[in-house]
Amino acid sequence: MSARILLADDDELLAEVVKLALEEAGHAVEVAHDGLHAVERVRQGGLDLVILDVMLPQMDGWEACRRMREVSDIPILMLTAKDEEWNKLRGLRDGADIYMTKPFDLSVLVAQVDALLRRTSLARESQRRAQVTLGELLIDLAKQEVRKCGEPIELTPTEFRLLAALASRPGEVIPHRELLGQVWGPEYMEEEAYLKLYVWYLRQKVEPDPSRPRYILTKRGRGYFLSDGETTEPVPGKV
Repeated sequence: MSARILLADDDELLAEVVKLALEEAGHAVEVAHDGLHAVERVRQGGLDLVILDVMLPQMDGWEACRRMREVSDIPILMLTAKDEEWNKLRGLRDGADIYMTKPFDLSVLVAQVDALLRRTSLARESQRRAQVTLGELLIDLAKQEVRKCGEPIELTPTEFRLLAALASRPGEVIPHRELLGQVWGPEYMEEEAYLKLYVWYLRQKVEPDPSRPRYILTKRGRGYFLSDGETTEPVPGKV
C-alpha cells in the first residue's frame, strides 16, 4: 500500500534514514523539521499518515498533535525517546494512534506504518451508511458523527473508533482484547490501561452522569457493551 507520509523530526540524519526506509517500502515521504511546518502541511491536506517526533523546535509534538487533530483525522504515529508510561498515555490522549520510542528498528517502524495504514483503510471501507440510535444518542457511522439530544458531540478519531466498535454490536459484550485490537491494533491487545482511559473519556462526553453510566457499560472481567440507556445487562447469549 503506497502512501503519502509526512515525517516531522529535527534530527536530519535520522529523518533521512527513516525517509529512505519508507521510500524503499514504496511510500512517498515529505520531511518537516519543526512542529509549525508539520501542522501547516497537515492543514494543506493530501497526506495519508504523519510520523511525529515529540521533541521539535518552535512547537513540540504534543501541541502539534493536538492542532493536527483539530483539522484532520489523519493517522499519527508519535516517535520519541521518552518511554515512561505517562508519556504514552499523553500521546494517545492528544490524538496519536501509535506511540513508538527511540531507539527503534527501522523494519519495525515500517511494519507499524503499514499496519496503521491498513487499519485506517479497513475502518474507512467498513463504515456503513447506517445510524445507530440508543436512547438520546445518535451514532452515524458513515458521517462519523455523534449527537446527544440532537446536539453534536465532538469526539477525537480514536474516541469515535471505540464508540463505533461498540455501536457495531449494540448490547453485546465486546472483550477488552478485541476492542484494543480493533481500535489500536494487535500490538496493543495487552494495554488495558489505554482502553480504560478512553472509555473514561467517552463517558465524560456521552453520559448524562459519567459517574453513573447509562450507555457505555462494563461487564466486569469481560469487556464493555453499549446499552440503550435503559438496559443494564447485555443481550442474552452474546456475552
